[in-house]
Amino acid sequence: QVQLVESGGGLVQAGGSLRLSCAASGSIFSVGTMAWYRQAPGKQRELVATITSNINTNYADSVKGRFTISRDNVKKTVYLQMNSLKPEDTAVYFCNARIMTTMFLENEYWGQGTQVTVSS
Repeated sequence: QVQLVESGGGLVQAGGSLRLSCAASGSIFSVGTMAWYRQAPGKQRELVATITSNINTNYADSVKGRFTISRDNVKKTVYLQMNSLKPEDTAVYFCNARIMTTMFLENEYWGQGTQVTVSS
């Protein structure tokens, strides 16, 4: 069984920073693309950033230049460094990963979500 466990959310003032972490654990053969999504109240879940296993990254336009996604393949962990936070960044942030549990079986997994609240 595979789990993604997030940490690092909280309350921060506008202009501040937070760092989210998400660690994958369980019966894992390999970890592919990892990503962060977010969902604000009353809105659809949106993609924030992705990072492939060979460290190619992609960002939503709304966070470019402020957020940085990174990963530690040994620890099977993905990070999201969030700087210059704005009130509109307030959302529940979800970790996502494509994980192979055997050489032939890949599934998509989600974390439980962590709340990020940015006060003005």
